Amino acid sequence: MTIPTELDLTDATTFVRHDAYEFWRDVRKSRPVYWHQGDPGFWVVARHADVLACYSDVRSLSSARGTVLDVLLSGGDSAGGKMLAVTDRPRHRELRNLMLRAFSPRVLGAVEQKIWERTSRLIKTVTGQGGFDFAAEVAEHIPMNTICDLLSIPEADREKLLRWNKLALSSHDAESDRLDSLEARNEIIGYFMDLARHRRGDPGDDVISMIATAEVGDRPLTLEEVALNCYSLVLGGDESSRVSAICAVKTFAEHPAQWRALREGSAAIDTAVEEVLRWATPAMHFARTVTRDMEIGGRRVRAGDIVTLWNTSANNDEEVFDQPRRFDPARSPNKHLSFGHGPHFCVGAFLGRTELRALLSALTESVSEIEVCGKPTPIYSNFLNGYGSLPVAFR
Repeated sequence: MTIPTELDLTDATTFVRHDAYEFWRDVRKSRPVYWHQGDPGFWVVARHADVLACYSDVRSLSSARGTVLDVLLSGGDSAGGKMLAVTDRPRHRELRNLMLRAFSPRVLGAVEQKIWERTSRLIKTVTGQGGFDFAAEVAEHIPMNTICDLLSIPEADREKLLRWNKLALSSHDAESDRLDSLEARNEIIGYFMDLARHRRGDPGDDVISMIATAEVGDRPLTLEEVALNCYSLVLGGDESSRVSAICAVKTFAEHPAQWRALREGSAAIDTAVEEVLRWATPAMHFARTVTRDMEIGGRRVRAGDIVTLWNTSANNDEEVFDQPRRFDPARSPNKHLSFGHGPHFCVGAFLGRTELRALLSALTESVSEIEVCGKPTPIYSNFLNGYGSLPVAFR
């Protein structure tokens, strides 16, 4: 295969039509920090060490204008300063402390128990029944229900939230309309504004009531701020976990020796979870805006420039990972960046790991062989990496 020297990293079809790993291997070797032409253009950062350093440098690299390339190229995120993910210090620290209360042991205990029960039930239901779509019948039901359990979302509303969320940052259609994505995001935010208004007026013992009635910086959050931060939990909690679960099943089907090692105990569930997260890298990049002139990997970047940090390249950097394109469920250490790093490290990382741990445990207990029995459907996105459908059989 000829390795393309340039790829359009703004195109949602790029990594479906081209081998991302060959491309990033070449980039790390020849131009680990480079300027991507466009209107506007942006910096591309590919090496693990440089990506790690950028995540840590919150003084020079701001999240407030947006953390996803498409949003920044469109002029910035209107949620800047209101939603945790797109907020800088000191407001970020205040919001983070509030959101971390949603992940307290008291809250998570019941949610974690439901993850294990739901996952075990779903795997037992599909095992031995012949071919089925793992994405539709299993993966879509675990993370969305988990985050909805956390937020006490009514059962009747969960299907439409999933439908909107699947459109928010990706598509199953190469010719998708970006207006569909914008409309889906607005539907989610509108839904949570209504819910926040209701729970502020009649609070209960749930996370949305806690966020809606809390004070941050000596004032309550506006209804919009409550809705945006609930949206952030749904977006992060569903998309990345769902595609990671799909990737886990697909990858173990393609690596039967590693599947046997996991079932027999020569590879541990916990290390397998970390390798799945590295291998899947569900969020291919995150982005920042430069606040002051600085250097990244020896290149001079200017205040106002957009910088994109490519996790999918960093997680396959030969300087950090021995034979990175070898799937090794016993790999240790495993310094992947799938949850980011530094002050913006994913607040839901514990739940994401728990969901994968429950999935792999349920599979090892019930399934001896995983067979892909149809062509998976790729997701079209320059942000989210993975598949939207996966026809398999569990023997």
